[in-house]
Amino acid sequence: MRLLMLGGTGFVGGATVTEAVRRGWSVTVFNRGLHGGVPPGVHRLRGDRTTPDGLAALADGEWDVTVDTWDGAPRVARDAARALADRVGHHVYVSSGSVYAEPVHPGSDEDAPVVEADPGAEDVDYPRSKAGAERAVRDAFGDRATIARAGLILGPGEDIGRLPWWLTRIARGGDVLAPGPADLPVQYVDVRDLAVFLLDRGASGVGGTFNVVSRPGHATMGGVLDACVAATGSGARLRWTAAQTILDAGVEPWNDLPIWIPEGHPYRWLQELDVERAYAAGLSCRPAAETVADTWTWLRTAGGVPPRAGRPRRAAVGIDATREATLLAGNGPG
Repeated sequence: MRLLMLGGTGFVGGATVTEAVRRGWSVTVFNRGLHGGVPPGVHRLRGDRTTPDGLAALADGEWDVTVDTWDGAPRVARDAARALADRVGHHVYVSSGSVYAEPVHPGSDEDAPVVEADPGAEDVDYPRSKAGAERAVRDAFGDRATIARAGLILGPGEDIGRLPWWLTRIARGGDVLAPGPADLPVQYVDVRDLAVFLLDRGASGVGGTFNVVSRPGHATMGGVLDACVAATGSGARLRWTAAQTILDAGVEPWNDLPIWIPEGHPYRWLQELDVERAYAAGLSCRPAAETVADTWTWLRTAGGVPPRAGRPRRAAVGIDATREATLLAGNGPG
C-alpha cells in the first residue's frame, strides 16, 4: 500500500507513519520540514499548505491511502482534499468528538448533531475547525472518506501532557491528590491503536464516520493511577478524594487534574460516547497498564512533553504542587 501522510511528525501522525512502516507500506509524508524526523525509507515532501502555492509538492503522484490530522482552518483541509481527490484511493481524516453540538447526551453515537461549520472557513474555534474539515473531506471524497472522531488520545509521544503529568507527579512520590471515585470509568484511545484503525480503514476502502475511542469503562481512574504507581516504581500514596470536595475547591476537571471528568459534569459525555460502530469495524484497545508503562518508558527517554508539531504550544496541564498540598492538608488523613 502507498500512504501519503499529511503531517507525519507529530503525535498521531508520527504513530501512523511508524505503523505504516511496520506494515511494509511505501510511505510519503508531506509537511513543512521544520519539526521532527521520519523513519528511514520514508519519502519526505515539503510545503506549507497554508500558503497559496503550498501544495505544489503534491502536484504529481498517486497513493492508495491519505491520512490527514489537520486541526486548523477548514479551508486548508478542503484545498488538500480537492487537490488529491483524483489521485488517492481513500482519504482518512482524524477528527474529534469535540464536533458534537452541545448539549451532548452521554452515550451519543455518530448520528448526534454536530456544530455548524463552513468548509471554507479561515479562523474558527477547534470544534468548527474539525467539523468544517469533515465537510470538506466528504465533499471531495464522498464514500471514499473515513472520518475518525477520536476521543482522548494517550500513549507514547503525547504532546499535550495529560498522562505524562500524572506519571511525573506520581514519580515524585509522597501523597498524591487522586480524584474520586477510584472506579470512575475512563474512555480514551492509545495512539498506536488509533493508528492501526486509521490504516485498516484506509486499506479497506470502505468509508464512514466513527467514534474512535475505547468503550466506557475500558479503564478506570483508579486503574490508570495504580498503573502509574506501578510503572514508575514510586512510593507515592494515592489520596482518594471525593469529587465534590475537589470541585468545591475550584479545581477544574480535565485541566487541573488531567483525564478526570466526574459524573454529572457538563463534559462527562466526552468519556461516555457510543463506540460500537468502531468496534464492529475492527477497533481494538490494549490494556491501560500497557499504555501507561510504555508512555513512562518513552517519557524518560524523551525527557519531557514535546512541542506540538506545527501548532502553538498549549497551556500546561496539571495542578501546581502548592495548591495540591493545600487541598491534601485540608482533606485530613486518607
